[in-house]
Amino acid sequence: MKRTLWRPLAVLAVMTLAFATVAEAHDDHADPLDRAAVERIVHEYMQKNPDIFVNYLLDNPEIVEAALMSLREKREAEERVRVQAAIRDNGKALRAHPMSPVSGNPDGDVTVVEFFDYQCGYCKRALKTMEDLLETDANVRVVWKEFPILGEVSRAAARAAMAADRQGLYLAFHLELMREPELTIDKIFEIAGKVGLDAERLLRDMAEPEIESYIGETRALAQELGINGTPAFVIGGELVGGVIGSKEMQDLVARARETAGKG
Repeated sequence: MKRTLWRPLAVLAVMTLAFATVAEAHDDHADPLDRAAVERIVHEYMQKNPDIFVNYLLDNPEIVEAALMSLREKREAEERVRVQAAIRDNGKALRAHPMSPVSGNPDGDVTVVEFFDYQCGYCKRALKTMEDLLETDANVRVVWKEFPILGEVSRAAARAAMAADRQGLYLAFHLELMREPELTIDKIFEIAGKVGLDAERLLRDMAEPEIESYIGETRALAQELGINGTPAFVIGGELVGGVIGSKEMQDLVARARETAGKG
């Protein structure tokens, strides 16, 4: 690669590293004017003397990687803070929405919220974790959030599950839908009959605009939390994406319980 092609990336990397270093050197109580002044001095010096920085980077290219890693860590830390604030601000919508199906202990001291899609293979893998949790922890409360993102069959299954909740059979229906490896519209209604749902009432309730509106609210809530895939779990004040094993889930619940106790 020609040296001239390194120049734009090198200057950008040095700026990133310099600014990140300045940020880490100042604690939360630092004067923001001092920090801005230092950054301005670094920026101006770099503009006047780019060759010094570029030549150093050419001899030490690992600094580019360090700068980018520092920036990524900073962005991830900022996102964690944002998500924690979003969880606090949306506590009622997450844990106490009147339409959200609830399993386990309704008065449990820890609430686990799962966002899922009935056609998601990872959600199906996480099913055992959720079953283990409900079987082994008598003081946990599980809130199910229908988040259909994988097409029309997923949306139909979500509407059917919400309609099943009106017949008091949400959990039984939910478990059977999740156990079905290849869900279809016909399979949805076959499973509905299997768990004892009234088919005519189910169809009628599935068409209710409140259900579609609620699913839309859940989609907006997921977006605000930064959830763009399934499964995703909110456990206490933490957001965890992807499949969670039973042991990890127990540890997360224990941590949430401990944090709540200290509060």
